[in-house]
Amino acid sequence: MVEIIVLGARGRMGQMVLWACAKILREKGSTSLAVIGAVEAKGNPSIGQILSVDGLEVKIGDSLEAVIKPGCVLIDFTSPESSMASLEIAERAGAAHVLCTTGFTPEQKQRIQKASQKIPVVLSPNMSIGVSVMFKVAEMVARALGQDFDVEIIEAHHNQKKDSPSGTALGFAEAVAKGLDASLDDVAVYGRHGMVGARPKGEIGIHAVRGGDIVGDHTVLFAGDGERIELRHVAHSRQTFAQGAVRAALFLKGKPAGLYTMLDVLGL
Repeated sequence: MVEIIVLGARGRMGQMVLWACAKILREKGSTSLAVIGAVEAKGNPSIGQILSVDGLEVKIGDSLEAVIKPGCVLIDFTSPESSMASLEIAERAGAAHVLCTTGFTPEQKQRIQKASQKIPVVLSPNMSIGVSVMFKVAEMVARALGQDFDVEIIEAHHNQKKDSPSGTALGFAEAVAKGLDASLDDVAVYGRHGMVGARPKGEIGIHAVRGGDIVGDHTVLFAGDGERIELRHVAHSRQTFAQGAVRAALFLKGKPAGLYTMLDVLGL
């Protein structure tokens, strides 16, 4: 059995994670997992309340230290700053951490790498099973097509999303760059404006759209002479991210310290 603590439990994604846990409990029984903690920020009005999600009832607390234990798994859809604080606690307690947050700075990513030397961590720009498969496909397509096709990545999200471009778009860009044996820092172009001139070979264009309540829409466009290939993923519901996060938590059971991705979770 995997013991899970949900961070940001009263938020939109936290509740989705609890829903995904409830779904697994219904399907596989109480020997599969147990939610041993649901944590919110201090001062949140829900502290002390019992949250009921699809038959699963948990009490909301404001102290991760009060519920964390060695070997348990944190599922974290919060913010980079909050995730860093929780990572410190997880490292001290010997707990695993599923980091679903995006927008980490290079310094924060280095800190995550360092923590993964002591505890198992899953870090992925997108927890969706479908997107994770597409990362691998995008890399394979880029490697097969090489420099003969131009690559453009277009992502669309709701008007409240804070980081841009999305972590998922950057994940696709990294996958394509890997397939082309290139460094993303050397070939990425974020939007275009003005007299930019002809498009050079090897460039990876990345573009962000923000509007309405779009959950997540990503297209990787490979444009060649006389033809083009489009890889597209559309998220219809945030449930897909929550289900992937819980699957990652179950994957971490018994795993040694290390930095894992959803490709590891899926065996890709």
